[in-house]
Amino acid sequence: MSVERHYFPGNNTPLGFFSYYKYILGQREANRIICIKGGPGTGKSTFMKKIGEYFSSKDENLDFLHCSADENSLDGVVLKDKKVAFVDGTSPHTTDPITPGAVDRIVNLGEYWNADGIAANKNEIIDLNEECSRWYRIAYNYLSAAKSVFRSLEEVYNDAMEASEIYRVVADIVDKEYGSYDISLSPGKAKKFFASAITSSGNINYITSLLGDMEKVYMINVPVGYSNTSFMEVISEGAIYRGFDIETYYCSMSPEEKIEHIIIPELKTAFITVNRYHDVEPWEIVNVDGKAAEIAFIDMNDYMDVVTLQNNEELIEALNDEYDILLNKTVKYLAKAKETHLLVEEMYIPNMNFTQIGALLEELIEEFDK
Repeated sequence: MSVERHYFPGNNTPLGFFSYYKYILGQREANRIICIKGGPGTGKSTFMKKIGEYFSSKDENLDFLHCSADENSLDGVVLKDKKVAFVDGTSPHTTDPITPGAVDRIVNLGEYWNADGIAANKNEIIDLNEECSRWYRIAYNYLSAAKSVFRSLEEVYNDAMEASEIYRVVADIVDKEYGSYDISLSPGKAKKFFASAITSSGNINYITSLLGDMEKVYMINVPVGYSNTSFMEVISEGAIYRGFDIETYYCSMSPEEKIEHIIIPELKTAFITVNRYHDVEPWEIVNVDGKAAEIAFIDMNDYMDVVTLQNNEELIEALNDEYDILLNKTVKYLAKAKETHLLVEEMYIPNMNFTQIGALLEELIEEFDK
């Protein structure tokens, strides 16, 4: 049975839009990467959805790459067995060919529009694009403020954490999961993505979709704000040093440094972080054969000093409240950005020849359905 997974290759973060698109499919790994160009409303997402739907019906293993601006839109789809990726190549995640012809190819949906019809709305389109950018700037300012609160929570929890106990726990896991494997002369590689994103609809996560072929899942319960970085880095480095390729999924608030989830496909083992923003119940983790994965539960609260937490109880509550307020403000302005972007799309849609785009879609499906 095929496995369909969902995640975000880019995200809204305190640093602005943050992209891990280069990890979707490597140049040496890929048979073909199709960079889809075109403006808003040209049908890029629908184009990729239809490709995904077709190959899903053929039991192809698929990755659906969701857009952090609108989780219902796609920024890409990967045909994993065929090692073929279709990727949105437009701003803010501009993707251009690296090895044209040999690996990469451009499909430009802009070839199927009425340029004169779009140009007639030039000034309104420019005004709306500028307004959309302004809403994003405001949203990212709120995210930056939320990051400061996040850091304050992190400081409180770090003071309470009993580090020696954490190192003992992670050392036991490394011994249990990797003890029978030698250090490899060819280290594994790590891919980087996001399992959840801060979107115009709120915080959306696809964690359970990533676990469809996992046989063992470590569920690590942590309070919002606690930095689990050291724990997850030991887990990821242990796998890489033993030659295993891994997938690492990062935190929206710390996209460069904080790993939230790790998947080791060859071992069919995953480590996921759960909290009130990405809550996962054990019964939700079922593989494609309908079998429940083995669950190992670790609660980081068990390794914190109770007195320290009690002394900071009011502060923790206040910081969580402030964090929620700032994230809600972020979502509000991301929603305004989305509304404005949809108005831009309305200027393009009537000027697109979707019949010709449909014919192109059929050609591409026939090309890769071999």
